[in-house]
Formats: sequence, structure tokens, C-alpha cells
Amino acid sequence: MNKKNSPPDVTAAAINIRTTSRSPVSTIIQATLCGIAVLMAVCSPDSAWSAPPPISIAAAGSDDGAVPANGVFGFLNQINRSNNLLGDLWGLRTDLSRYGLTLSIEETSESLGNVTGGTQKGFTYDGLTQAVLQMNTQRAFGFYGGLFNVSALQIHGQNLSSNNLQSLQTASGIEADRGFRLWEMWYDQKFLDEDRLDIKIGQQSVDQEFIVSSNALMFVNTMFGWPMLPSADMPGGGPAYPLSALGLRLSARPVNGLTLLAGVFNGNPAGNANSGDSQQQNLHGTNFPLGNGTLSMIELQFSYPAVGSMVMAGETPPLGWTYRIGAWYNSEQFSDLRLNQSGQTMGNPSNSQNPLQHHGDFSYYAVADQLVWRDATESNRTLAVFARVMATPLTDRNLIDGSINAGVALHCPFAYRTGDTLGLGVGYAHVSSNASGLDRDTANYTGSYTPKRSAETFIELTYQYQVRPWLQIQPDVQYVINPGGGVSNPAVQGSRINNELVLGLRTNISF
Repeated sequence: MNKKNSPPDVTAAAINIRTTSRSPVSTIIQATLCGIAVLMAVCSPDSAWSAPPPISIAAAGSDDGAVPANGVFGFLNQINRSNNLLGDLWGLRTDLSRYGLTLSIEETSESLGNVTGGTQKGFTYDGLTQAVLQMNTQRAFGFYGGLFNVSALQIHGQNLSSNNLQSLQTASGIEADRGFRLWEMWYDQKFLDEDRLDIKIGQQSVDQEFIVSSNALMFVNTMFGWPMLPSADMPGGGPAYPLSALGLRLSARPVNGLTLLAGVFNGNPAGNANSGDSQQQNLHGTNFPLGNGTLSMIELQFSYPAVGSMVMAGETPPLGWTYRIGAWYNSEQFSDLRLNQSGQTMGNPSNSQNPLQHHGDFSYYAVADQLVWRDATESNRTLAVFARVMATPLTDRNLIDGSINAGVALHCPFAYRTGDTLGLGVGYAHVSSNASGLDRDTANYTGSYTPKRSAETFIELTYQYQVRPWLQIQPDVQYVINPGGGVSNPAVQGSRINNELVLGLRTNISF
């Protein structure tokens, strides 16, 4: 099953707060703090479909520095300027901050539907609740550079892509199997002067840091988060939303402007099985499988302006950019898409259907994010472009051998709408020659209608409207060309699935 978009890595905000009288919540926090510390020790150095929208970590303490509102409905007094709908959560965030803890909750809800194409037409609702709890060790224990993170997902609603579209590049980054699951649980420790080295260990969703285009994350389609190639080719779709895997990640900044990102993770987040629904095989995200090969990833990031750069008074801020190049290798066993163990085509039903096995798989990629324009009179109005290209030469074991994402994002498109963004993007996925060769063989040997798959393309136009600091509304339009790469329509015998026009509306609410 394809993966979803994913949020970038999050860090706790260090915000000074006033000392206030302790609320009854403090007693509960003290009782649970030891348990959190034990869990943190387990994950410390001593002992991952599309992706959901990025979740912002709530302030540690009274929201926006405001005094906690009194009364059950006191948060309504600050609703127009608070970053969170429920503000200080009746004093909970202030109490948590005394122990170095921050809590963030975000609900994403959307209605998406296809008015043309697909196996059937119609609209569905789907939603995602994210909850993230972080502990800053300096605030908690006076130990600099440590961050413990645990996050959970509650996924609800229906899956339009599976039910109606049958597309390769799924329409929404939050589509997944319904249920409650643990997502990430890791400990990150910074080292050296200026935090030039940090190491993360534990259960990680790699789409939070690897192969990320920061300008693409506003889009709804899955493939602007975790891209099509690893989503289709890695076991279980890879350790990306809503899955994750145990692993170790290193980030080093030897010189300003250059970052090396490298990691080793369990090769299959679903466990031993290489087929079926990976999410059902690890139903609640608590299996923590090991011994399923290794997924190794490496990425070089080049950025300008570099960390620590300064803009002098009166100077125009530079047009910044970030370029990434990287690769991944998975040591698992991979089945040939076309040939059996005797080298015969599996398109002939008379031949054995036991596929030839291959050891290992890899791909390489490049990502570019570039700010190309800034309004001379309105500095918040900027135009950014992005592109991401991935490819693998191993067409015998991979359904997708190449994928591309590209687009533009216009921030502050209208006067006084500094929080709004207008985006136009495109996605392309190429079906490998072995997969399309199997289609041709099947048609030749069986005489059945089996279209030869080639490629799938989609275009997305979206507008992110910032209603309040805690509320976004996002109308979205997508058009899918050659769904599934050109697969047959089971609802209409002898024809392919027609091109699909998908309309939708998403809301993001930070609590």
C-alpha cells in the first residue's frame, strides 16, 4: 500500500514561562514522569503513503506567553490570537513545561471525491489525529542537547484512492488503514560545539528527514511527501507514515551550509511478510520487528544561506536554496516481477508462479528547493520552486523505476494574506519494463484484456487559507492522467480506467 505525505522533523520550543501556582494536573505529571524517564532510557544511546501535514510543536507553557485563561471556556477569550484552539489546555501546557514536556495535538479532516473516471464516482471523508509528546532534557534534568519524542496516530474515515481511483499516486497523504497506532518513539542527542553532530535512536519514520522537499509539504497528494518510487518498491512501502522502524540516524554538519544525513533501519517495517497489507501486519505500530534485512540511507544537503549567516540592516534577504542528493539500499530479498525461478515468464499461467528472487534493491535521488522571487515592497510575498527526481536501474524487481515531483509555491498571494500559500504541482511515475512486460505476456498467453502499463501523471492545484493561527482551510483540485499506469477498469470490461478529476477540501486544526 502506498505511503502518505509526512511532516518534517519537529523540535520542542524553548520558551520561558512565569512561575504560577501549581494546578492539580501537577500531581498527575509527577506520578507519570518517572515512567517517561524509564521509557526515555530504553530509547537512549545507552541502552516511517503520502505524509500528514506538518504538525507544529506547541509552546511550552502558556500559549503565546499569555496568562492561562480561567474557566472551562476561558480559552475562547484568546481564540483569535492563540496558535492552538484550546490555548494552554486549562493550564496543562504550563504544568507540562515545568518538567520539560510539550504536548501538541492536530486534527486533519478532509472530504475528497472524483467527479470523473475511476472505478466508481463519489466523495468520501477521511481524517487523522496526531498527538506528539516531547521532553527536552535540559529543561527536565539540566542535561543539554537531549530530546525524547513519542507520537501516536488515530486514523479514521474512508480511503478514496483504494475505493474509487486505483491510482498509483494516492490522492491524500493521510489515507491509511483506520485505527489507533504508535508512530514514532525516539531519543535524539546533540554533540559538539554549535550542535554540529546529533544522533537519533529508536522507532523512526524516515520520511520526516530523508528525501524531503520543504516547499512540497503543503500539497494534499501523497507523493509530495514520501515519493512514489520507495512507496512502491520498498518492503511494506518503507518506514514512512503511518509506519516506522527501529534504527539509528546520524546528522553531521562539518561546515556551515553542508549537512550529512545517514541512517540504518530495519529493512521491513511490517515484519517478515513481504506481501499483503503492511499496516495490518503491524496493526498498532508496536511490533518493533528486527532481523528483516537493513535499510541504509545517506543524503548530502547543501543550503544557502548557511546556518549562522546574518543579514545586515537595510539589506534584502537572499533568495535561499537547499539541494539534496542521496541514495538508499535495502538488503532484503525481492521477487522478480516477470520471471519465475526457471527463468520463464509468469504471464503464462501454465508456468510456475514462484518468482525468481533477487538480493537487495536501491535507488538514488536528487531534491531541489529554490526561492526564485521576493516582492520588493512585500517581503512575505515570495515564489519558490521545487523538484525531486528518483530512479533505479533494477527494473526486474521494481514496479516503479522512476518518479518525478515538481511545482511552485506562491506565499502571500494576496495583500495582507501573509499566512496563505497557493501551490501548483505535478507528479509522474514510470512503470518498469519488467512490469509492463508481464502485462504483455499475460495478454499473449491468456488472450484476456490486459493493458500494458506505462506511466501515471497527476496535476494538483491547491490553496492553503490561514483562517486563524490554529486553523487552515485548503480547497484542492487534482487531475490524474492514465490512472494506475493504464490498468483495466474492472467495472467496464475491455477498457482502461478513465482520467480522474478529484475535488477536495481539507482542514487543519491545532489544539
